[in-house]
Amino acid sequence: MEKIYRINLWIIVGCISLILSGCDPEKEPTLTTVPVTSIEATTAKSGGVITSDGKSDIIVRGVCWSTRKDPTIEGTRTTDGYGIGSFTSNITGLTPNTLYYLRAYATNKIGTGYGNQVTFTSAGLTAPVLTTSAVTGITQTTAVSGGNITSDGGREVTGRGVCWNTQSNPDLNNSKTEDGTGTGAFTSNLTGLTGNTIYYIRAYAINEEGISYGQEISFTTSPMLPSISTTAPQPTSTTTATGGGTISSDGGSPVTARGVCWSTNPNPTIANPRTSDGTGPGTFTSNITGLAVNTEYHIRAYATNSVGTAYGNDFLITTDPATIQDIDNNVYHVKRIGTQLWLQENLQTTRFNNGAAISLVSSPSAWAGLSASGYCWYDNDIANKTDYGALYNWFAVNTGNLCPTGWRVPTDNDWFILETYLGGASPAGGKLKETGTSHWDTPNTGATNETEFTALPGGYRNDSGQYTEMGTSAVWWSSTAYNAAHSWNRKILNSSDKTFRNYFDNNYGMSVRCIKIQ
Repeated sequence: MEKIYRINLWIIVGCISLILSGCDPEKEPTLTTVPVTSIEATTAKSGGVITSDGKSDIIVRGVCWSTRKDPTIEGTRTTDGYGIGSFTSNITGLTPNTLYYLRAYATNKIGTGYGNQVTFTSAGLTAPVLTTSAVTGITQTTAVSGGNITSDGGREVTGRGVCWNTQSNPDLNNSKTEDGTGTGAFTSNLTGLTGNTIYYIRAYAINEEGISYGQEISFTTSPMLPSISTTAPQPTSTTTATGGGTISSDGGSPVTARGVCWSTNPNPTIANPRTSDGTGPGTFTSNITGLAVNTEYHIRAYATNSVGTAYGNDFLITTDPATIQDIDNNVYHVKRIGTQLWLQENLQTTRFNNGAAISLVSSPSAWAGLSASGYCWYDNDIANKTDYGALYNWFAVNTGNLCPTGWRVPTDNDWFILETYLGGASPAGGKLKETGTSHWDTPNTGATNETEFTALPGGYRNDSGQYTEMGTSAVWWSSTAYNAAHSWNRKILNSSDKTFRNYFDNNYGMSVRCIKIQ
C-alpha cells in the first residue's frame, strides 16, 4: 500500500512539474479551408488559414483535392510555402465539368492537419473570355487597341487580335489584326483606315471551342481635307469671270475659308489671287475680277479646314478679247451678250481667213447671175464700209472661212439663243439697235442698244442686184440653209422693236456679224 502511494505521488509530482515548466505536448497543426473561387474548366483558386502550428514549425502547406471525399496529401495537392497564417493556392490540371472535394493541409514534424472539406465543380470547356482595350493613338489612317483574355475556356488560345468595320458588330470576316496566342493582355495596331470615319472594333480570341469577342467600342478617325469640286468657270468680260465650287464634305473639321484661286499656270493655290466666299460646306459662287484681257487662266475652287486646304479640279478659261482683227487688218470690238461673244461691227473683209480673195461684184446683172462667192459695198460705195461693212452672198457665207479665225457666221440657233436671252424676238430688236436717228430713219421704235450690239441699218442687195432699205433695215445672214436655194437670216426694222426671222434667196447680199467659236 505504501509502495502504490509512493508511485502515485511521483506521477502527481511529475505532472505538476510539467505544468509548472510550461511544456505542452506537440501536436498536428490547426487550420481552415478557404472557399474555392475563380473556377474554370481546368483551374481554380483556394487556400487556407493556419490558426495553430501545434507547437511545431509548419514545414509545408497547401490544398489537396480529389473526386473522392476526404482528400489527403497522398493525392493531388499544391505546395504553398510554410509557416502559419493565410495562403493562396492555384489549382491546375482539373477535368472540366467535374465534382471535386478539397481540403487545406499543413504539415509539421508531428503530422499533417487538414482544414474543413469544401466541394466545387469545375467549369465546362468554353470559348475564351476577354475584353476589348480602349482605342488610342487615333490618326486619319491608324489607331491602337487590343484586348485582355482573362480565361482560355479550358483550351489553348490559338489566335487573338481585333477586328473592325464601319458597321456594328465586326467579326473575322472584316478587317482584323493577328496578335499571337495565349491568354493575357495584347496590343493591336490598326492600319488602312479612312479619315473622318466612324469605326466599330472588338477584340477576338480563338480556341477549339470557338471564337469569342470582347465588348464593342466605336471611335472616329481624325479629320481629313474637305471634299470639293470646281464649278465650271465662265468668262464674263475682258477682265472678269464667274466660278465657284461645291464642298460635299468638310472632312470632319469646320470649313473656315472657301473660294476660287487662279493663275496663268496650272493648279493655282491660295498663294495666288483668290476670292473669299464664306465658310462651311455646300455650293458657293465666286466673282472673279482683275483679270487681264484675252488671257488664259487656270481656275480651281479651294476649301480650308484645320487639316489644310483642298482643291477642286482645274479649269482653263480665256477672258474676252477687247478687239480682234480680220485678215485685212480691219479692227472689230468684241461684246459679250449672255454666254455669246459677238463682234460689235459688221464684217468688212475682202478675203477669206485662208487668204483667198472674195470677188467684188458691182454690176447688178453679174450679181444676179452669180453662183460663187461675192461681196459688194452698198450702192457700190466703199464709203459705206466703215459704218455698215460689206454685203455678202450666201455662197461666201457657206465656205466656212468668211469670219476671222476662231470666229464664225452665226447659225439660225445662235440667233435664237440671242433672242431668248434678250426676252424674245420682241423686244430683242430694240435692245440690239443703235439709239437715235443718226443712222436709223425715224421713228427707230424701241431702240435701247443696252446690249451694245449697235445694229445699224445697212440695208441689203436683192437677187436682181438692186440695193434697198438702207436707213430702215438691218439684215444679217445665218449659216443655216433653209433649202438648196434659200437660207435663214435675221432682220431688224426702224419701225419695230422685234427681230424678224426670214429665209432669202442665196443670191441676196446681206451683212454678216461674227460670233466666237466656243
